[in-house]
This record gives sequence, structure tokens and C-alpha cells, in this order.
Amino acid sequence: MVFIEGECINLGYVEDLRELVGQRPLIFVGAVVIIVNPDGKVLLQQRTHPYGVWGLPGGLMELGESTEEAARREVFEETGLRVGELNLINVYSGAENFVVAKNGDEFYVVVVAYYTTEYEGDLHVDLSESIKVEFFGREDIPTEMVGSHRKVLDEYWRKHENFLKER
Repeated sequence: MVFIEGECINLGYVEDLRELVGQRPLIFVGAVVIIVNPDGKVLLQQRTHPYGVWGLPGGLMELGESTEEAARREVFEETGLRVGELNLINVYSGAENFVVAKNGDEFYVVVVAYYTTEYEGDLHVDLSESIKVEFFGREDIPTEMVGSHRKVLDEYWRKHENFLKER
């Protein structure tokens, strides 16, 4: 079991890698999605690990999966929603994405961030990963949030505002 950005991941692949390399740094690739409702609010999930911290739906790629496929799968698993067109916000990587887990495992995370206004399905909570999921307006975003996810949201809003001004 591995914790990535506060998310508990149980992947045989990751566990197999850890058996080979111990706690030395690894690189993981994941995807997050900003889901925007018709009122302009964004969907966040209150995570179980670390307890109570809010973040964007998303997670790690599995072998043979694209970042888009990982984003779609994770959103569905965590929220019950199926997303339509995914629009790239940015790719986040580098030294600031270095994490040391509580168990001493070290890793760098490359995060591909998307946004979408296209989704369908019945919103539900995956209690193994989340306490609740909820849409928030920009002014109501919780303070207890995964730091890198706040950075993604800030960039989304900055780009979105610039786009609206240019129209």
C-alpha cells in the first residue's frame, strides 16, 4: 500500500517495484480532473488519507493506460461520474513534487491536470478513499486542501479568467 498525494494506493505494480528498489525514489504518473458544473463550481473530494483533506478526483496511471484513461477511470471510481472531453490545464513535475511517505518511501509525482464541463452519472462517494464529494465555488474552496491540487485550481481559474477577458 502506498500513499500518493494523500491517496491510499494499493497497486501490485507499485508493491513489486518497492520490493526491488526499497525506499529509493520512484517516479509515478497520475492525473487529476477539475469537474465544473453549470454554475461554475468545481467538484472536490474530502479524502480519508490524510483524513479530512480536500482534493481533486484523480490518481495514478496503471500499466498500459494513458493519462486520459487514468483520469476517466479514477473520476468514475471515486465519484460515479463519467466525464466527456478532457481539456489539458498543465503538466506538473519537478523537485517540488518530491514526496516522502510516512513509511519512508520516496517518490516524485508527475501530475497531468485536466478540466471538463462534460459529465454524467449519479454522484456518489467511494468510502474507501473519500469522506464526501461536493461542488464548491471559488470563494468557498476549503483551506485544508492538497497543496498541489490548490495550485492546479489556481492555474485553471487564472487561465479561465484570461480566456473570458479575451472573448
